[in-house]
Amino acid sequence: FFFFSVSRKYYRDIDKATNMPVPDAVVSVIIPGSAVVAILFAIVLWKRVASIQLTGGQAVLRSQNGREYLLEEDQRGEEEVVARAADIQASIQEGANAFLAAEYYYMGIFMVLMSIAIFSLLSSITPEEGRTRQDEIRQGIFSTVAFVTGAITSILSGYLGMKIATYANARTAVEARKGIAPAFMCAFRSGAVMGFLLAGFGLLNLYIVITVFQKFYGDDWKGLFESITGYGLGGSSIALFGRVGGGIYTKAADVGADLVGKVEQNIPEDDPRNPAVIADNVGDNVGDIAGMGADLFGSFAESTCAALVVAAISTLGQTHDYSGMLFPLVVSAAGIIVCLFTTLVATDLKPAKVIAEIEYTLKLQMIISTILMTPVALAVALFTLPETFTLPGTDGLTSDGKTVKNWYMFVCISIGLWSGLLIGLQTEYFTSNRYQPVQDVADACRTGPATDIIFGLALGYKSCIIPTIAIAISIYVGSSLAGMFGIACAALGMLSTLATGLAIDAYGPISDNAGGIAEMAGMGEDIRERTDALDAAGNTTAAIGKGFAIGSAALVSLALFGAYITRAKIDLVHSSILDPRVFAGLLFGAMLPYWFSAMTMKSVGKAALAMVEEVRRQFQTIAGLMEGTARPDYKRCVAISTQAAISEMIAPGALVMLTPIIVGALFGTQCLAGVLAGSLVSGVQLAVSMSNTGGAWDNAKKYVEAGASEHARSLGGKGSDCHKAAVIGDTVGDPLKDTSGPSLNILIKLMAVESLVFAPFFYSCAGGNGLFFQYFNLA
Repeated sequence: FFFFSVSRKYYRDIDKATNMPVPDAVVSVIIPGSAVVAILFAIVLWKRVASIQLTGGQAVLRSQNGREYLLEEDQRGEEEVVARAADIQASIQEGANAFLAAEYYYMGIFMVLMSIAIFSLLSSITPEEGRTRQDEIRQGIFSTVAFVTGAITSILSGYLGMKIATYANARTAVEARKGIAPAFMCAFRSGAVMGFLLAGFGLLNLYIVITVFQKFYGDDWKGLFESITGYGLGGSSIALFGRVGGGIYTKAADVGADLVGKVEQNIPEDDPRNPAVIADNVGDNVGDIAGMGADLFGSFAESTCAALVVAAISTLGQTHDYSGMLFPLVVSAAGIIVCLFTTLVATDLKPAKVIAEIEYTLKLQMIISTILMTPVALAVALFTLPETFTLPGTDGLTSDGKTVKNWYMFVCISIGLWSGLLIGLQTEYFTSNRYQPVQDVADACRTGPATDIIFGLALGYKSCIIPTIAIAISIYVGSSLAGMFGIACAALGMLSTLATGLAIDAYGPISDNAGGIAEMAGMGEDIRERTDALDAAGNTTAAIGKGFAIGSAALVSLALFGAYITRAKIDLVHSSILDPRVFAGLLFGAMLPYWFSAMTMKSVGKAALAMVEEVRRQFQTIAGLMEGTARPDYKRCVAISTQAAISEMIAPGALVMLTPIIVGALFGTQCLAGVLAGSLVSGVQLAVSMSNTGGAWDNAKKYVEAGASEHARSLGGKGSDCHKAAVIGDTVGDPLKDTSGPSLNILIKLMAVESLVFAPFFYSCAGGNGLFFQYFNLA
């Protein structure tokens, strides 16, 4: 592959088999081929996980004096434990399926309404010079088809991730009875199944959409790739509802379970006597798995669409350079192959065998994939792109352009790739209890929950520094070398190792569920110690995943913003930040993340209040519940979380979806540009601080519980006043890190891609000046 890249200029001859230039022929094989390889590799990993049987009769490892030894358990007792684990798994699957069925029903209604809006608004535009009514109708039809395809792919990504996680959680718990290594490999392979399925399906579906649309658009590549933006809109809009709805569900259950169970009743986490425990474990899957899968798919789709829209108006699109135009897809295809080899390191070559190796092994995945992807990115850039090409001017309207060399794009990809690694490593530092920041937060629990919360908030604010600098450098380098195309490719670089990022992110909720199942099935302290170690590392990897999502969202949003400026025909030469419409939009946009966060956090609070009252009622009215002789009503708590999540996700979703349409149509394209920029600047900082603060509080609690060091043991352990303060801090942080924080990156992406899709309609409203200003003669 590298040989081809260096020798690209000698391979412009026509390939006889495909009647295409050789690089084009290779690209047309590499993209779908890599996607199919990803899906097949996921199936292989799935079969290895499925080979773990939920049956008794297995040898179990016990720990004594730091060493593990085999112990044959009583056959009857062992079968009873495994049967309980299988029963708990079935309950979690049932709850997750019920929630997703209800959520997808409302998503289906939304898809229908949104499809009508896209077709109606884009088809009603008055044709410009050189275009016909049929061209506008075609644009509306294919933008709608792309939207539906992206939405379905996003739903599929989330659903498959949830199914995999709920299938693997009990198997991870059962494997933990053999030791750390089998449990780790089960959880990580399951996460990798989700990662490769999502990366494969996302890339394959996008390639198919482009190939099919090309048959209808012919030489109109600008119109073709503008219609493809609907794919990103579909993916991100579904991700919003998945993140918000799933986040409200999981945190309502988690807060209710912790406040009543751990603080009031003084029972352990995931104790089967707690009525909210099944809903809590269901929430890990519908929020952290299905929501994160849809979120990162949306980032991939949007960054690719942004790069394609900008490239279409460059000489790559004007000369119909097929391999050059599909450069963003080839980057993602090459990333899949890199991630495949990286995954084998953790699953086969060097898996974690003891507790101390878990976080190191997961961190090694990020480092290896980044190192391997760097020379591959150079090969892709040299092979697929011509030696030089020209991008349009900054406003997309002038003939003055920027000449870009193919190796510039390698630099853009690499800066995003290494910035992502830097953000991941610093997120680990601020959220892992192996490092001083989280230990300081745990130590603050000595004086109560107030100081715990103060230290956690300070940690979150401080953790914004490095990601902001890394993103700023990526933006500057990408823009200097290749304008908005460079920024979009920097985002693609950060997401090029998407399969690995998703694998280590999905690993966390699977391990968390495994710990809960081990506790509820009565597998003993030794097993719970192992699953707790897996879960603690999973909390850190989940925070790292959120860091990647937020960093890539910032770059994606700016790239989409640039594409919107071009498509909305905003003249940057005569525009200024001091323009009252732009500045007013900036202030309003900077406020939106706070308004959105207020809505989502209040939703969690309302749902948690209902959950707390229900859990208290069951403890007070069900005789024998505390003694363990009666079974709680798990389904009632699942129903409360489901109903709350479905009803409460509508208002925040409407805020995000309606804001660009209302602002763009009434107040004009320049005001909307200000809104997008303002929401981006404030949303990134808020999302980073929320996610890292919540992650730090969670791991501070686990640091106190584990008592793995002399300092941790001095804090008192489970049940102490220090532990109760840590639980309160963790409870406050739950909606921050799992609901509001992760949803903010979708807010800034979704508003940007929605503005890009509807940009022609906004421009048709009084020439982009807005109906309000036109009506009052203020334009």
